[in-house]
Amino acid sequence: MDIGIIKYGLGNIASVFHSLKSVGSSPLVIENPSEIRNVDKIILPGVGNFTRSKKILDMNGWTEEILNATQNLEKPLLGICLGMQLLAEWGYEGLLADEDTRTSGLGLIKGDVVKLTKLGCDERIPHMGWNTVKWNVCSPLLEGIPNNSDFYFVHSYAFVPNKISEIVATSNYSISINAVVNKNNIWGTQFHPEKSSKAGLKIMENFANF
Repeated sequence: MDIGIIKYGLGNIASVFHSLKSVGSSPLVIENPSEIRNVDKIILPGVGNFTRSKKILDMNGWTEEILNATQNLEKPLLGICLGMQLLAEWGYEGLLADEDTRTSGLGLIKGDVVKLTKLGCDERIPHMGWNTVKWNVCSPLLEGIPNNSDFYFVHSYAFVPNKISEIVATSNYSISINAVVNKNNIWGTQFHPEKSSKAGLKIMENFANF
């Protein structure tokens, strides 16, 4: 099955591509939104801020194609780091200091993306480095990976879903951080599986083999 990696200008495409190749998958880099129609699964990477990224997705036609593929055609999607945050309904990153507003996300999983300090984190920001991830529920994305494995994080904001049942795994950084989320065919990892050694590669393999 073909996996399309969305290249919209913000994301580590090369690392994601090579990690999928290393587990025997057939990744394709998608540079035109209409190409989403030709793949079986989608990966949405992301590095940067929520507001800028969502504007790029909206202006270039990505949002419409992603929503059609995931909601109407029920194609599996994996959001990585900022890509996971873009799954949310609302985000507060990247707004001007005097703006009392929020930016709409893809809305695939209801919830907000909030700065770690607003959530009570008193550790150094950004949260950068290896952290232990604890499973809340059994999940096909985590199959074959020992609970409390370490994964690589780089972020200053976190996704807080409205429903606890959509939180698959968490990590601790003076506060509980949602590390994996899921709703139906939609998945997200706050950490970077493509940079997380054997455990991360197993996540990529599991997603490829759904």
